[in-house]
Amino acid sequence: MEKHTQLVSTNLRFAIPPLPPTLANDFRAFLVAVWLHLGLPHPTPVQLDIAHYLQHGPSRRVIAAFRGVGKSWITSAYVVWRLRNNPALKFLVVSASKDRADNFTTFTQHLIADMPLLQCLKPHDNQRCSKVAFDVGPAQADHAPSVTSKGITSQLAGSRADEIVSDDVEVMNNSLTQGQRDKLGEAVKEYEAILKPGGIITYLGTYQTEMSLYTQLPARGYDVRIWPAKYPTIKQIEAYGERLAPSILKALEDNSGLTGMSTDPLRFSEEDLMARELSYGKAGFALQFMLDPQLSDADRYPLKLSDLTVMDLAPDEAPEKIIWCSAAEKALPDLPCVGLRGDRYHAPMKVWDTWLPYTGAVMAIDPSGRGQDETSYAVVKMLNGYLFLTAAGGIQGGYGPAVMEKLASIAKQQKVHEIVVESNFGDGMFTELFKPHLQKANFPVAITEVRHSIQKERRICDTLEPVMAQHRLIVDKSLIRQDYESTQSYATEHAHKYQLFYQIARITRERGALSHDDRLDALAIAVAHWIDLMAVDADKMTEQRKEDLLLKELENWTSSIQGSPFGFDMTCIAGVGVIQSGKTSSILGTNRQNSSFRLGR
Repeated sequence: MEKHTQLVSTNLRFAIPPLPPTLANDFRAFLVAVWLHLGLPHPTPVQLDIAHYLQHGPSRRVIAAFRGVGKSWITSAYVVWRLRNNPALKFLVVSASKDRADNFTTFTQHLIADMPLLQCLKPHDNQRCSKVAFDVGPAQADHAPSVTSKGITSQLAGSRADEIVSDDVEVMNNSLTQGQRDKLGEAVKEYEAILKPGGIITYLGTYQTEMSLYTQLPARGYDVRIWPAKYPTIKQIEAYGERLAPSILKALEDNSGLTGMSTDPLRFSEEDLMARELSYGKAGFALQFMLDPQLSDADRYPLKLSDLTVMDLAPDEAPEKIIWCSAAEKALPDLPCVGLRGDRYHAPMKVWDTWLPYTGAVMAIDPSGRGQDETSYAVVKMLNGYLFLTAAGGIQGGYGPAVMEKLASIAKQQKVHEIVVESNFGDGMFTELFKPHLQKANFPVAITEVRHSIQKERRICDTLEPVMAQHRLIVDKSLIRQDYESTQSYATEHAHKYQLFYQIARITRERGALSHDDRLDALAIAVAHWIDLMAVDADKMTEQRKEDLLLKELENWTSSIQGSPFGFDMTCIAGVGVIQSGKTSSILGTNRQNSSFRLGR
């Protein structure tokens, strides 16, 4: 790798004075000078540690640090420091969006324009000078600008660079589903074709999902360095392995009492981190602040989307029997799957031709206040021991009339037989406010209130896990796409947290596992309503229906021959029934091999 301290090349258009040796040889000293120029406090120990890694790290590296540590600002200063030492270098900055990359470039330009030590790098009148691409003054004419910014989905081919800065190339919008993650993983492979021999690739990022791109880069030869927001536990240290920043590990070795405390208290106090953990939820905080995407054990996330059966459902009837499968040929890649790595939706292996009316339909409602939570609902119908999720969603607006009217409309459209309302919040007030709207919709239906005292996360998992593990929960295919699209108007970084199927895949039994679990809670309440009836076996119900149909046919036949000149006395011992004088009574369970008929006066 090129020495960062090398002198300016002699083939530059304009000679510039070298930096003082301390600033030229140590990027940390240069960073201090930049921070002073910007009027910022002295760089924190974590920021200086990141700066040291930028200068001395390998040519393929990933800086994974908690949100708000200043990764991009530090790296912008690194870019101008490198150009100040060698203006012939070419940098390419790539981000998830073009605007994000342009912001990096713009900040770099401001440093050059405003800081006396860097003004010798200002572009000349005949050089490129925009937020998209700019040259530094001493650089010779070249196809490639000194600094270029691009979005990851833009045309990268044809670019050339000595260093590539991949700044937050992974965001929730391009990594939530497996298809998006695969596409992003292929896009960043283009870096190797762009990079000049002996070049450097630096990723700056924060994990967005448990299957983050950054977790796969070590297999491609990248060194990952992690700076978590809190000093990790022994178990977390084992999970980090060699990726944990040595400075963090050394601090813990010197003082084990630091565990759980802020690694950068000058930027984030203990109270601040606690508030963020409540806001993000344990899983979200573990990803974006502790940089811990590891699935510690298979039971951490007990609900798997692959245990669902997905198909087109009718509003009034369902198949008599459905066989689940997880075969690759039955996967549904066209649906946006927000599950963990390898999780997929699947169509059923086989669906019986006979469709029957649902035996019941219940709508569960989890009311919210007027905060960021939604008033969520789920409609679950039942047939032969299978549960069918035909509608689900969330509505913002608390107890407003528009919310009530929409819920009443959904209940009527779905023809539910009962509505179950979580009464823990508001102490039953929601039910009383809801009743007039049901009357207005001309849909009088029974409303039942339920209260829970068990920890929510455990209750949800204990309710849904056995049902899903037995593949008894069938989901309407259109609902999955509707759930994914229903949050697109929400703030980008939080939208996915409101989605039902994201909540299903991320729930754990830990308290506060999710920052939002309203839709999932409504589903659990609806499923719990049917638990006592779930023991019904679909095969037994199918046989029972056939028995009933045969008995009915025999009744019709005996009725048709009443009044004939012959008397009628028939006994059928075949597990079907006893028929005497046109009357039928069931004697199920009798040996099917014996049957006798007696006809006579």
